[in-house]
Amino acid sequence: MIQIINLDKENVIAARISDKVSKNDVEKIHPLIHDIIDKVMKVNFYFELVDFESYTLKGFWDDIKVDSAHISDYGKMAFVGEKNWQEWAAKATDFFTSSEVRFFELESKEDAQKWINF
Repeated sequence: MIQIINLDKENVIAARISDKVSKNDVEKIHPLIHDIIDKVMKVNFYFELVDFESYTLKGFWDDIKVDSAHISDYGKMAFVGEKNWQEWAAKATDFFTSSEVRFFELESKEDAQKWINF
């Protein structure tokens, strides 16, 4: 599930991600991406991964489609998590994108927010 937690910064999408991410969850984020792109800005992301398990198959496929369509529109991505595999997933994201991607432990979320300018 994706829960938007803040949209106060005009180029940052901040969300808490938990359980499984579905196609509907990805569809919540996509128009927000376009809102920022329409302002001729790079999209920065702040994701808190709390009790995050994985994606549904449709959610994963939709996320890949959205990301590949907007790969050059992304700026920084801050992943804040609690598990080693989440850090590995953030590093894998860094490999597939031109964005600057960093993983932060949950205890360091203020550092992540400062880094992403959130």
